[in-house]
Amino acid sequence: MKVNVGVSARHVHVTKEDLKILFGEDYELTKKVDLSQPGQYACNEHVTIKGPKGSIQRVRILGPERSATQVEISKTDSFALGINPPVRNSGDLDDASEITIIGPHGEITKNAAIIAARHVHATKEDAKKYGFEGKEFISILVKGEKGGILDNVFVRISEDFSYEVHLDTDDANAFLIKQGDEVEIIIK
Repeated sequence: MKVNVGVSARHVHVTKEDLKILFGEDYELTKKVDLSQPGQYACNEHVTIKGPKGSIQRVRILGPERSATQVEISKTDSFALGINPPVRNSGDLDDASEITIIGPHGEITKNAAIIAARHVHATKEDAKKYGFEGKEFISILVKGEKGGILDNVFVRISEDFSYEVHLDTDDANAFLIKQGDEVEIIIK
């Protein structure tokens, strides 16, 4: 059972309220390009993220606006920023690290930084078809020069999804995986 890989670089999701602080009162996000998941898109807007040790400029915002502002980074990014964010599923900000987000109009500081958990997006039909209906975690097999097995891949099921595995840049780089590569699903 094969699935395409989406490599997720550092990015920010914002609430409507925080967007106003960062970019101005009547500001609206502008779409650069659609992402693989339906309704999701990369925006033209960028921000700077700052921790106690350093900052990273030109971090892209993904749209549309969310119910909570969230910063998704890699472990490598966390070293540069001087923070220690937990690995979490998107939207789970329990124990998220404090981070400052700086826009052209203002800045906000909040506990919003996480390392996104590896996950596979699937519809209920995909889950049934590929045998991970009712499973919380699966593994993926990567073939190639630096092949191996990635465990603890969370299964996310929604009719709003498109079938794809999402890995952060650290995982992708460690296994020499690039956007659109295929990996194999392992059901335990």
